[in-house]
Amino acid sequence: MPSVSSIFTADGLLAQAIPGFMPRAAQTDMALAVKSALDDQHSLIVEAGTGTGKTFAYLGPALLAEGKAIISTGTKNLQEQLYHRDLPVMKKALGSRRKTALLKGRANYLCLHRMSQHGGNSVLVEKEVLGQLSTVRSWAETTKTGDVGELKTLPEDAKVLPLITSTVDNCLGRDCPAYEDCYLVKARRKALEADIIVVNHHLFFADMALKDTGFGELIPEADAIIFDEAHQIPDIASDYFGESLSTRQLQELAKDINVLYRTVLKDADQLDKSAEKCRIAAADLRLLFPEQPEKGNWAEALDRQDVQTQISRLTDGIAVLYEVIKLHLGRDKDLDNIYERVAQTRDQLAALCDGLQDGVSLWYETTQRHLILHLTPLSIAAKFRRFINAVPRGWVFTSATLTVDGGFTHFQKRMGLDDARTLELESPFDYREQAILCVPRYLPEPNSFSMKDTLFETAKRLIAASKGRCFLLFTSHAMLREIAKRLEFAVDNTLLVQGTTTKQALLDAYLADEQAVLLGTGAFWEGVDVRGNDLICVMIDKLPFASPDDPLLQARMDDVKKRGANPFAAIQIPQAVITLKQGAGRLIRDPTDKGVLVICDNRLVTKNYAQTFIASLPDMKRTRSLDVVESFLKTID
Repeated sequence: MPSVSSIFTADGLLAQAIPGFMPRAAQTDMALAVKSALDDQHSLIVEAGTGTGKTFAYLGPALLAEGKAIISTGTKNLQEQLYHRDLPVMKKALGSRRKTALLKGRANYLCLHRMSQHGGNSVLVEKEVLGQLSTVRSWAETTKTGDVGELKTLPEDAKVLPLITSTVDNCLGRDCPAYEDCYLVKARRKALEADIIVVNHHLFFADMALKDTGFGELIPEADAIIFDEAHQIPDIASDYFGESLSTRQLQELAKDINVLYRTVLKDADQLDKSAEKCRIAAADLRLLFPEQPEKGNWAEALDRQDVQTQISRLTDGIAVLYEVIKLHLGRDKDLDNIYERVAQTRDQLAALCDGLQDGVSLWYETTQRHLILHLTPLSIAAKFRRFINAVPRGWVFTSATLTVDGGFTHFQKRMGLDDARTLELESPFDYREQAILCVPRYLPEPNSFSMKDTLFETAKRLIAASKGRCFLLFTSHAMLREIAKRLEFAVDNTLLVQGTTTKQALLDAYLADEQAVLLGTGAFWEGVDVRGNDLICVMIDKLPFASPDDPLLQARMDDVKKRGANPFAAIQIPQAVITLKQGAGRLIRDPTDKGVLVICDNRLVTKNYAQTFIASLPDMKRTRSLDVVESFLKTID
């Protein structure tokens, strides 16, 4: 068996397998640290700067170690990239025969039972969904995995998807007539037999939450757990350690009952009527909030008389539905399952309407059609610490953006990882030669009315100098739309605007057009890898502080205040620093890349906390002159 260090030498296994491979000291250092963490069963936090090669640095030790390893990524796209591209390369280089498996959440797999439920009677299906169902049925005859991601012709939000996939609520488990052919069951079985299992953070914490209830587990036990893009974990984990209930769930519950009533339980009209009352009560609750999407304090909303009245109607409706279903138990397995769903919904609603709880935030968000209620713990540190200490195993947390002002304290405190070993590895790129950071002179205040004009004029100059080939990143959809509207008539370049199609479609269009300009918000601040001269300029509209109106942020800030600390310094600055580092990280992705990062926020010059942001960014040349920026951009072919 090869040693870890021999994998990464100039004449090592990776050099033999990958043409042009160059050894990097930081990559070897990380690999050795990961090996130590896995061997000694301790926790390791690694910030590996862009270009370090962190993926291979943890894959090597994971493949050489004994026992099972779970590798969790930030998104499904990164998960597939890791499994289909990076893992096979490393396996081939090492000559490894270790079994690997890709495992996604159940919503990613075709449910044969639900497809048969909705495919047998076209009367129950909206006309626009019928064509999609036909596409699904044709694909179902040939697919080997049942992964709905293979359905490239369907939009990501296709209405058919909830009808042909299952949730924890509506899955029948072993009672399902299609259990033996179930694609999710097959994927689980493969994972159980595998040595290396690739998942994503949402699946990992969904499973962790399930195990915490004692009802079961999706991810098999492992000897090592590695989190890539670990900066995302605190927020994702918080979601799964809390409770949430949406009017959409209630609508789907009523729809499932209606399907049963019209196909199996035609004599149970009271059942259908009770479900319909719940559906109407949920829809009426949504109508009490503004049409435009928003987030708000649910505890405060509960003090409103109209909300109280509607919640009471909904509570009573669920209670009646529960009793009606009880009369028909044993007649149909799907209905027996729905009985459990209704009981869970009743308990969730009660918890979400208890405004006297400590240590949690009660908040809501609205979409165009639905209301989602959330109960989120203010801290997950204690719970996560108990989880990682429960079973001896190696834990690795890595990302390019974990430190704030050179330290890991913020991440450690949020995750309860005070005792973890830490390692900070700088990027091997020569940023002083490759890139320029510009904070333009004469910027107005970030929230002033004139800022729109400044951003528009700055964007025009940058687009002209770079001949397209740039990302314009915004902290709000409103500003994105405003600048996109103005640029439409001011430049000849193709403008690719977030929200007009899928993220991947926009990226594909950007790479296909040498003079394209991409305008995006949060989704494009991370997880985007554009190398070479396809991207030579990134403009950021302002420092990405979270909205002070966010109810969860407000609750966390109030909690920090109660403990006598400064919430701006303890929460807002660290989170904004990490987000800014992610956005800045889009620019230089390769040793030969060159480009300019323009941040249109004078607070990077005027505020006493500016140094924290600057110190957390790569060490680029700095300028306040857009003339210098334009000259530099014009030198990049």
